[in-house]
Amino acid sequence: MLQYTRYSLDAIRNEACELVRKGLVDRKQPIYVLCQFFPRDEWESIECELERNDFLLRDQILDLMGCEEWRED
Repeated sequence: MLQYTRYSLDAIRNEACELVRKGLVDRKQPIYVLCQFFPRDEWESIECELERNDFLLRDQILDLMGCEEWRED
């Protein structure tokens, strides 16, 4: 039986923040670059969750992260 995990917007946001913090993605990159860090078979549901919350895959990761403060290095 296939396991299915539904990602909430908060979970997607947390993962994006962690990836930015680790330097694996840049906050100015489009959201679609996150797909390489999630299981391939679950990306469609993640994409749907983003769309339900009015995010486009071309939006910057910074938009997804919200109003958190990030310092420029």
